[in-house]
Amino acid sequence: MSLLQVQELSYVYSQGTPFENTAVDHVSFSVEKGDFVGIIGHTGSGKSTLVQMLNGLIRPTSGAVLLDGADIWEKPKEIRRIRFKVGLVFQYPEYQLFEETVEKDIAFGPMNMGLSPDEVRKRVIDAANFVGLKPELLEKSPFDLSGGEKRRAAIAGVIAMDPDILILDEPCAGLDPLGRDVLLTQIYRYHEQRGNTVLLVSHSMEDVATVCDKALVMNHAHLEMFDTTQKVFSQGEKLRAMGLRVPQITSIVDSLSAAGVPLEKGTLTVEKAVEEITEYLKREGRL
Repeated sequence: MSLLQVQELSYVYSQGTPFENTAVDHVSFSVEKGDFVGIIGHTGSGKSTLVQMLNGLIRPTSGAVLLDGADIWEKPKEIRRIRFKVGLVFQYPEYQLFEETVEKDIAFGPMNMGLSPDEVRKRVIDAANFVGLKPELLEKSPFDLSGGEKRRAAIAGVIAMDPDILILDEPCAGLDPLGRDVLLTQIYRYHEQRGNTVLLVSHSMEDVATVCDKALVMNHAHLEMFDTTQKVFSQGEKLRAMGLRVPQITSIVDSLSAAGVPLEKGTLTVEKAVEEITEYLKREGRL
């Protein structure tokens, strides 16, 4: 049984009014335990609405979200319990910081789970380590942190609940290239060490190509593609028709392939492209 199953999920804003708008339209897919899924799509494609339904933040107009085989809305009064299992980090999560210290902010979720003080403290320290927050920052006010540190503190607050599924909605938005690389590395390390399922919403094709095993493409409220990242990005023409672009290195390799160079379409990283081109040149006796 899949960890997460989405069945004919739909959401309509302002239903029954002149402003009615279908944000997600009969979407179905399954996510397995340990998957690292990138969710991509043009602005307004339904990505954020979709992930907010996955942890019960908004209730579907129709369809169902099953977690371990059970409908998350089966017991509406217990929906908060679902949010401990499916953690959602919003875009610009640092705006949600509110406690006196960073430690208290990270501890807020675990405390509401009813854990013992010792367990809460352990989770705070572990989560801070995962996101690269130095121990001395835990006693600081979250409002005294740098932008990147605030982002990591907010993410640590969700990680500290140890959710079965971690959803990140544009976690690197607004960060400089170095900050983005550091944060992506920490998220990838978290996934590798914990083995938890991660869903990453991103407008950056490079970010998805770098860390995600699978890619899900939303297009005008519909699920357009869901497959391995390589197979999705090997369909460059189809993605471009949706207003998306493939990673730059993928585009370069695809162009070489179209010109007759025997390279694998959908190559995701520079390292892999260099390896393939080097092997080709050796076979041709040019290297």
